[in-house]
Amino acid sequence: MQPIEMNDPAKIEEFLSKISLSGRGFTTDCLLMDAYDAGLDYPDYLKAEGEDPDASYEGKSPAWAKYHMRQGKRVFMVYGEKEKDRRTHFSETP
Repeated sequence: MQPIEMNDPAKIEEFLSKISLSGRGFTTDCLLMDAYDAGLDYPDYLKAEGEDPDASYEGKSPAWAKYHMRQGKRVFMVYGEKEKDRRTHFSETP
């Protein structure tokens, strides 16, 4: 998968709404809902990279393995790799 980077909140929300993650570790039917749950109600930065056969975009696999989302000082990250448990990390800088 080619890395992707976005700064438009509307396009980021549309993109995240089409990502689903299955397999081991963290899973979701809609990554946008998890971004909202992490407190990113209007994400203004997204970077996605890598390739994960258990991730899908618009119902097609593979999709990106790592997602880095940001809104101001809040950061929500999802890390996935082939044959490893997917995990998340949230941080908020002061």
